[in-house]
Parts: sequence; C-alpha cells; structure tokens
Amino acid sequence: MNRLQAMELFVSTVREGSFSAAGRKAGLSPASVSRYVGELEALLGVQLINRSTRHLGLTEAGKIFFQRTEQVLHGIEDAEAAALALQSTPRGTLRVHSRTLFGIKVLSPLIPQFQKLYPELKVELRLSERRVQLREEEFDIDFQIAAPKDPGLMQRRLVRSERILVASPDYAGRMPKLRGPEDLTGHNCLTYWMGPEDVVWKFMRKNRLREIVVPSSFSSNNGIILCDLAAQGHGIALLDDYTVADELKSGRLMRLLPGFRVTNSTFDEGIYATFQQSSYLPEKIRVFVDYMAESVPRQIRRSA
Repeated sequence: MNRLQAMELFVSTVREGSFSAAGRKAGLSPASVSRYVGELEALLGVQLINRSTRHLGLTEAGKIFFQRTEQVLHGIEDAEAAALALQSTPRGTLRVHSRTLFGIKVLSPLIPQFQKLYPELKVELRLSERRVQLREEEFDIDFQIAAPKDPGLMQRRLVRSERILVASPDYAGRMPKLRGPEDLTGHNCLTYWMGPEDVVWKFMRKNRLREIVVPSSFSSNNGIILCDLAAQGHGIALLDDYTVADELKSGRLMRLLPGFRVTNSTFDEGIYATFQQSSYLPEKIRVFVDYMAESVPRQIRRSA
C-alpha cells in the first residue's frame, strides 16, 4: 500500500463526502478508494470511517487522524512550494479561479500572451460567482472583487473599480428621466441576486448616504446576463465599470446618475488576486500575479 496516497484519499473522502466523489477527483473507482482507506484502517488498527449510514461519518479516531493528516499533507505542500519557488523557469499547472465576468472580459484575453512568455506553464481557469477555498479545492489563485478577510490569505489589488448604473439609450429615451436615486421606483431594475431579501442600492454624494429599495422584475447571479438584458432595453443594471466598458464605448449602454457613487455592497471596490500565505511563494504564482498586476490596468484602460 502507498501510505501517502492512502492518506490523501482518506482526506479527500472526508472533504468530498463520499468514496465516489473522492474517486472522481483522483481518477479512481469508488471501490479502489474504499480499499485504500480500508488498508489504512488495517494498518492503524482502528476504524476511521463509519460506513453504516447513508452519509460517511468519522469515528473519534477518524476525526483525530483527519486533523493530523491534513497538517501533514499541508506540510508536504509547503515543502513542495519551497522547492518550486527556486525554479528558474516556472512550470507545471497553475489553477486559477475568477468571478465570471472579470474572467471573460479581462483575464482570458491576457492569458495567451502570458503563456507565450511561460510556455512550460499550463493554466487552468475556472469561473463562478462564489469565493472558493483555495487549499481545499486546490486552486493557486482566486480573483475576487473584494479584499479577502481570511488572515491565512495573501492579497494584491490589481486595480480599483467602481459600480455604475447603465441602461440602453432606447430604455432611457422611453422611460421617465432619472434625476435622482428616488426616481428608480418608477423604473425596472435588473439586479444581482444576493439572497431573497429586498434589493438595496446605496448612493453617496457629498458624504450623504442614501439607500433605496429598488423594484426588480429580474435578478441573476451572472453579470453577463444582466449586461445583455440592459443592452437589449429591459431595464437598469448596476455593474462594475470595467465590465461594461465595451458597451459604453459602442453606445449600446449609457451611464445613468454619473454624479453619484453607487453600490449594492461596499464603496471600496477593486480586483484582488488572493493566494495562500506561505514562506515560499511558488514562482508560477509570483510571475502570474506580477503579469496580471501590470497587464490588467492596461487592458481595462484599452477597453475604456
């Protein structure tokens, strides 16, 4: 038995919640994963996982072993990072996660040139609207629109951004003129879904804050959809400035209430690259973050 592989599969089984999920992640059958864990239990002389319930549960020994094994595996990862940090040529696989709209509009056009500079480095880019767990989900870098609060994460702000109200010229021309935030009650707002509660947009001008519950006939957790519907004349959307730069430039969208700062969360916005805190930053992470820190502002200015 490969003890290290068995430990990795045991930890993966606990994280993923089943032998099947751990097997899919490792490219093994559920039976193979179960066999590895069983051999590990036989070696230790204790049962680690209760298999009698529909969902796998850890025994008391399993809980202790899981905690210690995670620490061991993290130590191995740190040792590998220390060695990789000394590479003169970055190589291997770089796993990147990003918010969807930023990944499509800004990141993806920059990656081909980056890979020309570092041809031995493979980039995997995955997009979603959630904040991922870097170590647990095996991502190297996560791009988010707000600074991370986890003290175990490093961060680097690539660019400042702001949210703006946009609509199509057709919509603005046929609907009542928008003179102030209060006028939104007479409009249709295309809102970003953050939960079942009322949608509140915050407006700031001359240090005066106003919060407006906005009417909405449509919400989505995908900014591309909101942008497209706004451009088609279906309502007013609140989106990050860099994500609608092309539409503003082409005239498909126009900005509304430019004299106000507006947000649905916080006014201190930006794009942050986040990665695990480590004494040895792998070279592949360092060069990618450095490249994006230099290239993202230029890419956004080019679109503006």
